[in-house]
Amino acid sequence: MTIPRQAPPRTPARPSPGSGFMFAFAWLACIVGLIATYYYFVQTTTGQFIDESALVEAVDIHGPAGKAATGFLDWLPTISLVVAAVVVLFVTVIRRRWSAAGIAVTACIGANIATQVLKEVLPARPDKGVMTLELNSLPSGHTTLAASAAAAVFLMASPRWRPLAGFVGGTFAIASGVSTLINQWHRPADVVAAFLLVGAFMIPAGWLIIRNGAAWNVWDGFDRHVGSAKIWLTLPAVIGLASAGVAVYSLAKIAPGPLQDDSTTNYFMAGISLIVIAGYLATVATTSLFAYAARRRDAPRR
Repeated sequence: MTIPRQAPPRTPARPSPGSGFMFAFAWLACIVGLIATYYYFVQTTTGQFIDESALVEAVDIHGPAGKAATGFLDWLPTISLVVAAVVVLFVTVIRRRWSAAGIAVTACIGANIATQVLKEVLPARPDKGVMTLELNSLPSGHTTLAASAAAAVFLMASPRWRPLAGFVGGTFAIASGVSTLINQWHRPADVVAAFLLVGAFMIPAGWLIIRNGAAWNVWDGFDRHVGSAKIWLTLPAVIGLASAGVAVYSLAKIAPGPLQDDSTTNYFMAGISLIVIAGYLATVATTSLFAYAARRRDAPRR
């Protein structure tokens, strides 16, 4: 009689080794960055001056761009909530990712609540000799809403779709942040702080989703699918580098020296560049982090 061979017990799939440390480092970087952003742009004279000057210079272009920004901001809450709700609900029902949906939505709500709490509890801007409103506007609530909604979609997406979802979501969040500056609702630092705050909530949520959903957080690597093409990492990196060049040039035109001239839009351009750099840096870093953590399809289960 032939005795059937028993299959060896299968151990649960796990994220890539070392990814836990990388997620912890990314979370810490968001916290430190948020504190540093608040301290420099709110508590120092130079930071206040740069931040406020970008806001003041936004008046010079507040024409058609301002009307477009106002219209976009008016629709932003609806767009963010509807898109995120549709995607999360669709993926949850079709793919049965109930746990991931609960984690992503909870992190999204937490980030938006934390934004409103910080607006209330952080001290008002101290008098540093810069003409500015004393009330605290950091972080930007509109940017937090847009970035957290985009992050929720990113977390719920399959690994092969995350590079594309990261680029589209990052672009949407950056557009919302730039619109608040054009419309003179927020300073550049308010937008950057919102990006960092959302990261502080979404990175731990992402780790929990990958940890508890390792069975579906599997992919074939970059360039095996339209959603995982490397262009979605290359494009934001190139735009970010170009924005860094614009920021350096704009600040060089302001600083004492042979290039110095009377600034009319240099601070504004530097502020826009700061938002774009921060947004796309977060996009590239987060997409790369999740790409590493997701297990390769051909990798052995651990």
